[in-house]
Amino acid sequence: MAQNVPDEPNQSAGTGAHGAHSVNPRAASSGKGNAFGLRRKADKKHSEKPRGFGGWLREVATIIVIALLLSFLIKTFLFRAFYIPSGSMEETLEINDRIFVNLLVPEPFDLNRGDVVVFKDTKGWLPELPAATEGPGTWIRDALTFVGLVPDTSEQHLVKRVIGTEGDRVVCCDADGKITVNGEPLNEPYIYPGASPSDVAFDVVVPEGKVWVMGDHRNASADSREHQNGPGGGFINIEDIEGKAAVIAWPLGRAGFIGSYPEVFENVPDPSGAETASK
Repeated sequence: MAQNVPDEPNQSAGTGAHGAHSVNPRAASSGKGNAFGLRRKADKKHSEKPRGFGGWLREVATIIVIALLLSFLIKTFLFRAFYIPSGSMEETLEINDRIFVNLLVPEPFDLNRGDVVVFKDTKGWLPELPAATEGPGTWIRDALTFVGLVPDTSEQHLVKRVIGTEGDRVVCCDADGKITVNGEPLNEPYIYPGASPSDVAFDVVVPEGKVWVMGDHRNASADSREHQNGPGGGFINIEDIEGKAAVIAWPLGRAGFIGSYPEVFENVPDPSGAETASK
């Protein structure tokens, strides 16, 4: 076993029974046998030993595996990537925007009016997807989708803004042409420039476990208004919501947070006082 070298190099070395700790005087004077010097040379030789291609490859592989594992964990528990295929949410979201969705909403964090949400199309709002094409790059695409690096296009999803939550009475429109929630008119700065709050009249009360959603480009959005006579009456199940759209990640020129505009809904009264919707 290697012995510790004394901290003071001028300290006299022991002899006799303690000779195991002594240093040869000739070697000490010449510097060739100095234990400190030998250790420095050995350490330097070890540090300069080339790793080789195999060592470099193992390091790269380790980094890739860790990165993929982290990406998968983030995609599974925190964020998920989606792309925007239509203009129903303009100008908040543009066609071909890539967004990240916060999977912690609606659970464990609360869903609020004004949140932009991505939800599964369980009500048949969208046409059926064409059969997926197979090719040499299919497995690569599937792998990248699995870990969350590429948006998932295998399932039907929509993105809209929450206007009414459980118990809210949502009406279009008042005398000024504004949508009201529990009698409070909304000033909606996120609506597409030139579009009206709604060209479709409605008067609904949101059932328990559901929300009323609308696109920001009201003239180009087939949202809750357009599906009042379909399955679910135009309402979306909270359990179908994948999460809250949090940021635009691509293109870089549009990167930024997606606003919920809480000030638009801050004066909306408690839904417990909402009247029953007229039929």
